[in-house]
Amino acid sequence: MITESYQVKGMTCNHCANAVSKEVGAIPGVTDVTVDLSAGSVTVTSDAAVDPERLRTAVDEAGYELVAP
Repeated sequence: MITESYQVKGMTCNHCANAVSKEVGAIPGVTDVTVDLSAGSVTVTSDAAVDPERLRTAVDEAGYELVAP
């Protein structure tokens, strides 16, 4: 298992957290997603390293911006 944290710009509420969790959680191999609104971060646990572009696309689809990993 690999656990990595990323900064996400624009998340302010539980709706934001749910949208990011849903999109990132749909990436193949991702087993857990935890959003920390106060820190503006998302922690991703996966079976293998997540492709940064795939992660960026998922966060974009949720309507937010991934700060360079």
